[in-house]
Amino acid sequence: MKRVAKFLGIIIGLVVLAIGGVCAYLGTVFPRVKAAPTIKITATPEMLKRGSYLVNCLCLCVDCHSERDVTKYGWPLIPGTTGKGGELFDRSMGFPGSFYARNITPYNLGNWTDGEIYRAITVGVDKECKPLFPVMPYQNYGKLDSNDIIAVIAYIRTLPTIKNDVPISKAKFPTNFIMNTIPQDATPQPMPSRSAEVAYGKYIATAASCIDCHTKSSNGKFIGELFAGNFEFPMPDGSKIRSANITPDTETGIGNWTKEMFLHKFKMFADSNYHAPDIKPGQANTIMPWDNYAKMDTSDLNALFAYLQTIKPVKQQIVKYSAPGER
Repeated sequence: MKRVAKFLGIIIGLVVLAIGGVCAYLGTVFPRVKAAPTIKITATPEMLKRGSYLVNCLCLCVDCHSERDVTKYGWPLIPGTTGKGGELFDRSMGFPGSFYARNITPYNLGNWTDGEIYRAITVGVDKECKPLFPVMPYQNYGKLDSNDIIAVIAYIRTLPTIKNDVPISKAKFPTNFIMNTIPQDATPQPMPSRSAEVAYGKYIATAASCIDCHTKSSNGKFIGELFAGNFEFPMPDGSKIRSANITPDTETGIGNWTKEMFLHKFKMFADSNYHAPDIKPGQANTIMPWDNYAKMDTSDLNALFAYLQTIKPVKQQIVKYSAPGER
């Protein structure tokens, strides 16, 4: 028995040593990405206009990097909080740790170079080359046209400074080591011509990261059919909402929708008199930021619809809302 115990002790020791070696390797060799590019952006009115559109209406940087009013439909942004950061993404939402959206106003990014911001958005590492958890969809942004990313940087440089010190994000083991391997050098692609509607629509879907909310995932990895919805979002009142199936399935998706129906779904929130209504106890809410997406260009929405009609249809009925205590 003593020999067996000794043997098992040796085996366990070797396993622990091996795990320690792997962790040390992942923690020192990765992220294996290029240095931040040398970029000095000189903003133009056209660049700032494009950047504003991307930040506020399409890529929606403001959606995660600001404070939102959870008591109103669609969680609209609270005025005066744009870019302050601090939103928490934790285990209650299926994430392997506690991840906080960074402050992207000059209070935090004032000493970052344009190249360092570019690398963070498209590669997923911070100023010190430490990995960012992909709750920020840098893997999507890294596929966008470089000119669009530059426009985003130019615009966020103009955000009012908000003093807000955000807590440090912490990943659980072993994600704290695995996430070092996730950042990859960006592969920017030229924006397709608007006349190539489907290809351009795919670009819009990538910029808006539609796939991230409309695909079920766990620990930051997709575990469901792409675009088929059912990503679960716990709400502050204990209820749960789930994202819609936006594949072209005719029974459970948007296969029977017309382009006009799709457009109306977004533009119904574009009325200048629209104000997000209060959500009463027991009433379903949504985290879909309709008031921002409602400002998207009509041509972009039409192209997005055209692209979504080409993806694989998936039959999956979604239970969109569960009251507190329900599964």
